[in-house]
Amino acid sequence: MDYLGIDHVEFYVGDARQAAFVLCSAFGFRVHGQGGPETGLPDQRSLLLGQGDCRVLLTSGLRPDHPAVDYVARHGDGVAVVAFGTPDAGAAFAAAVAGGATPVEPPRTFEGPDASVRTATVSGFGDVVHRLVERHGDAGDFLPGAIVAVDEEAAAPGGPELLRTIDHAAVCLEAGTLETTVAFYRAAFGFDLIFEEYIEVGGQGMFSQVVQSPGSNATLTLIQPDLSRTPGQIDDFLAWHGGPGVQHLALSTDDIVEAVDALGGRGVGFAPTPASYYSSLGGRLGAVDLPVDRLRPRGILVDRDHWGQMYQIFARSMHVRRTYFWELIERHGARTFGTSNIPALYEAKERELAAVRATTKAGL
Repeated sequence: MDYLGIDHVEFYVGDARQAAFVLCSAFGFRVHGQGGPETGLPDQRSLLLGQGDCRVLLTSGLRPDHPAVDYVARHGDGVAVVAFGTPDAGAAFAAAVAGGATPVEPPRTFEGPDASVRTATVSGFGDVVHRLVERHGDAGDFLPGAIVAVDEEAAAPGGPELLRTIDHAAVCLEAGTLETTVAFYRAAFGFDLIFEEYIEVGGQGMFSQVVQSPGSNATLTLIQPDLSRTPGQIDDFLAWHGGPGVQHLALSTDDIVEAVDALGGRGVGFAPTPASYYSSLGGRLGAVDLPVDRLRPRGILVDRDHWGQMYQIFARSMHVRRTYFWELIERHGARTFGTSNIPALYEAKERELAAVRATTKAGL
């Protein structure tokens, strides 16, 4: 079974309207649809946001027994569903369950005059599940009858859409569970292990393995801490989040310089990169496609794999628990991940979190 990519992600949040305001005003998303009691979803309020081919569903529970209420109480706002597009949701569901996934919701169909969407849901990691989505007809009809379209022009912020797709999701796992999680994705979803690395940041250590669907359309980066080293940011995430979860989503862009400038102008902060990183860049990677004098003042990192180059940067976390954050990535032919950026990205995030810890220790 192959997958068509990450169809969408669903965040469980305390206030869907407030979360939508931040993503629209700061990151340039647009409100595409909404659902709630008036559309047959009596226990929740959902807003569908989009930019390029990225789809983000924000859901707040309206009753105490809605799963979003329990999720937010334990984890704060965060990713609860990573949905995979598939040509056949029923077959994907059966294959996943046969491979060891726990069934959460059997296949069901949402029908509309212009589209038909079939979904099914199975377990993933921690409290995160995977929705399997099969679409036919009008691609703009997200969930016919349940999520209804809104006037996008009225909901649109100014400026061009700079973000294109959800490139990958990064997941923090508890120590000792990485190998079993990789085995689960290989058995239940047919993913391949395409990359692995041991990352050192100061005295910290973490193990990283990347799994990807056979067509290279859906990618998960799985990370666990090395408990023999100094506790660090992965340990912080697991403690502050209350267990394993999605640490960040990477959004692809065709112009990372323009995207950083636009998002920065709307109030988004980015993890800092020391000037020394760029002084040795040519020796490590050779010639790069984007001028270094455009990368340095913005803190954008560059790396390469066998197929080409990639440019990446982490946004500062806007989460009250300092858990979830966003990444921007621009690929110039690169299909996987290089060996230089991942340590550099986590070093940048560690500098940000170190400042947070110092402020907290000072009681500010």
